[in-house]
Amino acid sequence: MVQITKINVILPTLNEEKGVGKTIDSINKDYFKKNKWDLEIIIVDGDSKDKTRDIAKRKGAKIIIEKRKGYGRAYKTGMSKATGDIFVTGDADATYPFDRIHLYIKQLFDEKLDFITTDRFSELKHGSMSVKHYFGNLILALTLRILYLINLRDSQSGMWIFKRESLDKIQPLNKFNDGMPFSEEIKIEMFSNKKLKTKEIPSALYAREGDVKLQSFTDGWKNLKYLFKKRVS
Repeated sequence: MVQITKINVILPTLNEEKGVGKTIDSINKDYFKKNKWDLEIIIVDGDSKDKTRDIAKRKGAKIIIEKRKGYGRAYKTGMSKATGDIFVTGDADATYPFDRIHLYIKQLFDEKLDFITTDRFSELKHGSMSVKHYFGNLILALTLRILYLINLRDSQSGMWIFKRESLDKIQPLNKFNDGMPFSEEIKIEMFSNKKLKTKEIPSALYAREGDVKLQSFTDGWKNLKYLFKKRVS
């Protein structure tokens, strides 16, 4: 297996005191130590008013405060400041299987991949996704497949595992959308680039800890419009 020197887990947060600790604790740190993988967890916090930052700091995470709003803005800030060879992303609400990321990282290298995105629909746990959210995701994924000819089952998954160097082969981070469309845009950029080896792998989604912040209709409509906007730009 190729030697890995440093891995950054990047988590955008906003009032996630109920989930951030569980998310960080679920990472198999023993596996990282055994394989001499240097792990740095980066919290990009949108100025939380609860105990999110305190909990994350106690768990050993590095805290970056990003008061500018936006899901994409948080990732753009986190990725620009991260120094690892591998980036792993996901939400800090305990919905994503961070207990499996060591396996996903290993797969990235075993299969000589540059970018992995995860398919949450392969293992949806009870209470993890509303019916409205489920069908909205299906519509977005179908639209992406038709417009971009990219065969993705889950276009909105927020867990990605990729080599830092792959960012140098796509559009600059500052050109990415600051909002929720960032998730579909990074997949379009990665999967459309013939110089990169990409893959969607089966994953899971658990019921979240804490309040739901996703505006299903509003965010879904923004994402749908953005797919068309990017296609004609």
